[in-house]
Amino acid sequence: MADFIIGRQQIFDRQLNTYAYELLFRGKDFDLNHQDGATQATNQVITDTLLELGLNALVGPHKAFINFTTQNILEKTPLHLPKDRIVIEVLETVKVDARIINNLQELSKLGYLIALDDFVFAEEWKPLIELADIIKLDILEMGEAKTRELITQLKAYDVKLLAEKVETHEEYQYLLELGCEYFQGFFFNKPNIITGKRLTINQLAAIKLLTAVNNPDVEFAELGKIISQDVGLSYKLLHYINSAFFSVPNKIESINHAIAYLGLNEVKRWINILTLAAMSDKPQAVIQTALIRAKMCEHLGRLANYPSEHFFLVGMLSCLDSVLDMPLDAALQQLPLANDIVSAILHKQGAAGEALECVLGYEQWDISAIAFAQIDPLLIGNAYIESINWAKDILDNITQ
Repeated sequence: MADFIIGRQQIFDRQLNTYAYELLFRGKDFDLNHQDGATQATNQVITDTLLELGLNALVGPHKAFINFTTQNILEKTPLHLPKDRIVIEVLETVKVDARIINNLQELSKLGYLIALDDFVFAEEWKPLIELADIIKLDILEMGEAKTRELITQLKAYDVKLLAEKVETHEEYQYLLELGCEYFQGFFFNKPNIITGKRLTINQLAAIKLLTAVNNPDVEFAELGKIISQDVGLSYKLLHYINSAFFSVPNKIESINHAIAYLGLNEVKRWINILTLAAMSDKPQAVIQTALIRAKMCEHLGRLANYPSEHFFLVGMLSCLDSVLDMPLDAALQQLPLANDIVSAILHKQGAAGEALECVLGYEQWDISAIAFAQIDPLLIGNAYIESINWAKDILDNITQ
């Protein structure tokens, strides 16, 4: 079996909730720019998704967009996948002919959703527009004027539009106004900056707790006192600790008991997570991204034999701009963080900063940036999958 790494990119609905994930893949022994290599890559991602990792582990309850080449469609490869869980993404390199049209019609009648990737209006693609459910628009490649023109052309067809490579809030806004249903890109990590935005009371309380917990001299008693003063936070923390996720042999009955039993470092981590979630009224996807970054940074630190406590915090706080809707440097100024942590987050300096840069490269599927401390790319890929699963378990517990 070829060495293989897999990634995913979120696809959002109009409310910025996760609708689906596009599965992304790379392998050492095949060339994705060559037709046979791309076909082999898609076959490999199907094998790894279903047999090695499991679809639920990668995308949870959401749909998976998977790229299919001409050969994949001719061989009816999608039939190996559950029709209610996947979207057949027809690559722009597919050569449209009668066989392709017939096979896609058959798959559509069986209940599979069809998406056309990087769509450009052309006569030979009209039969596929008729049967497509979703059309993906590369707005970065086309620019705003051509994007608007293409959307106008497509209004005559019964299709939903997915704008991909959306990188700013402004782009998201105009595409929303034009009727796009789905969005893909890095815009959700680039918040709508509101100058002088005032924090809510809950956010101020959460920042106070974050400030205390990240003070290197904080003591058990001080943490217990701060947490105990907030009924909601106390409930969530106790519920979180008592959940099956931690397999605690005896039920935790108080905050001080929890801290004493589990240790200061682990309690600090839980508080960081819980307060980050409490500060945000954003879709859960934002918190999920923060948790995946945190855990993956920690994984990379351990793989490289670095002390990984700060790695976790660097990964998590790298999303603070999205959580608070303010520039990242301004958000970080509200916490008494060591200079090396701030420089790691803002400037990717030091080992933790380099780990964060690797994580961001993986998140954005920039293959050239997926490197850290000479760790095997396969191990980096495994760390990403493990981080996804961990983040899912954490969210299941803190949202109850």
